[in-house]
Formats: sequence, C-alpha cells, structure tokens
Amino acid sequence: MVSIIGADSPGHAGHTEKIMKNALSRFFLAIALLFLSSLSFVPYGALAADKVIGIYASQAISQSLPWIAEEAGLFRKYNLDFQLIYVASAGISTAALLGGDADIALTGGAGVVRAFVGGAADLVVIGAVKNILTHSILAGQKIRNADGLKGKKIGVTRIGSNSHYFTIQALRYSGLDPDRDVTFVQTGGVPENLAALVKGMIDAATMTSPGDAKAISQGFHYVVYGPDLRIPYANTIFATRRPEIAKRPDVVGRFMRAMAEAAKILHTDKELTYKVLRKQFRIDDRKLLDAAYNPEIKVLESRLDIKPESIQAILNEVSQIDPRAKKVKPQDMMDIRYLDEMQKSGFLEKLWGKRS
Repeated sequence: MVSIIGADSPGHAGHTEKIMKNALSRFFLAIALLFLSSLSFVPYGALAADKVIGIYASQAISQSLPWIAEEAGLFRKYNLDFQLIYVASAGISTAALLGGDADIALTGGAGVVRAFVGGAADLVVIGAVKNILTHSILAGQKIRNADGLKGKKIGVTRIGSNSHYFTIQALRYSGLDPDRDVTFVQTGGVPENLAALVKGMIDAATMTSPGDAKAISQGFHYVVYGPDLRIPYANTIFATRRPEIAKRPDVVGRFMRAMAEAAKILHTDKELTYKVLRKQFRIDDRKLLDAAYNPEIKVLESRLDIKPESIQAILNEVSQIDPRAKKVKPQDMMDIRYLDEMQKSGFLEKLWGKRS
C-alpha cells in the first residue's frame, strides 16, 4: 500500500521544515569553514596588534627612528601597537625600563651601563644607532676656544648624561680639569639647554643636532666640535630586559625589523625624514635641517650594529667610581640575536643589498 502525502498535509510541512533546518545548518557550517580556512592567509598576530611601550631620551636625529617608523606605517606593517614616551634623561629612562613602565628604550648608554654594573643584570643592549659622541660645545663671541671655558658655567642636560660625559672628555682633551675648572648646570634637555644659553643663564652649552644648528643660527659658535674628536661611546642604543625577550621574543624581533627599515629610510629617503623632523623639531628652514642632518647621518649605524668598544668606553669611565665595572665585559651586556637573524635570514641584504 502506497501512501501519498498531499501538499497541504501536516506531514509534508514537517518534512519541509526538517529539510530547511538541515540546509541552514550546512550553510552556516560552510561559512564557518570558509572563515577558518581564511585565517591561514592572515599573518601571525594580525587579528590583535601586540602592545609595546617605548621611551626615548632626547630630541635628536639619532633617536628619530620610532618617529620615522610611525610616519611610514612600519608599526602597522609589523602588527605592533607602539606607544612612544619622551623621558629627558638616560638615567630616568633606564629606571623606567627597570620598573616595567616601558618595554624598550632608545637611550644613551650611560644609564644602562651604570645600572648593569650596579646589579641590574636583566638589562641588555640589542642594537645601536650611534657608537660615538657627536655633541659639541657652543658659546657666544666672548668665548673663542676651549681655553675660554675655564671658570665658566656649561649647560648639560643632566649630570651623568651623554652630554655631561662628552663635556668631561672634551675638557680633558683640551687640558682642562672638569672637576675644578668649570661649573656644570643641569638644564633638563636639549631644548632647555639652548633656551638657557640664549637667556644668558649659562656661558656655554653642550648640544647635538639640531640644537647646535639652531644655536649657530642665533649667533653662537662651536667652541669644541665633537665629531672631530670621534670619542667612542654607546651614544644611542636600544635596550630592553632579558625577561621581555624571553616572554615575547617575536614581538621584540618585529620591533627591531621595524627599526631596521626606519634606519634605511633615515639614511636614504631625505624627504620623508625631513617631513618627520619638521614635525618633531618644529623647524621649517631647509638649510637648518641640512646643517643638522648632513654631518650627523655620517656617523649613524645604518644596520643598527653595536660596537663593543663604545660600551667599553662607558665601563672605563664608570670603573673610576665603581670597581665592579672592571669585571664587566661589553659582551655581557649585549644580545645580538636580532641583528644576527636579520643578517642570516637575508632581511638586511634585501633591504640594503650586499655589503661592499
């Protein structure tokens, strides 16, 4: 006996509802599978950018890489939610790093070395932008040369900072005793140093680019021109903590790649670099930018290489007041895994071409 279910029968309605439910289930399953399969084409971590807090210690060209990376979209490219904070002192920036208030610091080496010698063994240098001192001492027309600094007040950003260290070395080189022949005045930062010089609060000021170019444009002149001395020194480094590397090695690696690309822009794309510098330094004068950029770029590390002798120079200075520094080797403070990885993977070769 064959039973035929008519179109209007309750049995037919139930069967149709069941078919529709099955079809919808298959439809949503197909959508879900399509979405999951698409994830294989999404770069690692692209769904949520990794937050990184960085600090920098000076308004200087050597510390401009994060600004350039932001302008060029490199943090977005490497899936980093990067926040940059200005802390006008290498010592204070090191303290912020040690306290966990920042993940990475672009800073002078003095604070990091002193802290490491003092027992902060978690600190580590992972790259460098500048391995020599290029500060200069500038003054008004009454002081013609380094001899004229005797008995005068010299402005530095902070006692223990790069500018303070350079001034000590430059005075010694000129035959002056930095402990007896001059008075150091802490101003707080490069802009403050220039302001103090202009107002006559100090007799001379130690500055880097573009502060020195600004001072020259206002009638001051070089008493000591630092680049000529070529004093080895870890002037501008990337520092972090070993636990940060252990916890997020890939994040730190992506940050360093972003900085490597920013360094390429700094060295080869003057127009984009000047666009950034105009914004950060509030300088529109092209000649002033050239005066700051052209001599500085010659001494900056294009591939972020760390020179051990630059760290050793600080260790030598610190050892005069802390004997523990004599037991520390530069390599104890260095972790070049990211520099090595970028070299061995061909990343730098693709970025720059083969070394000549």
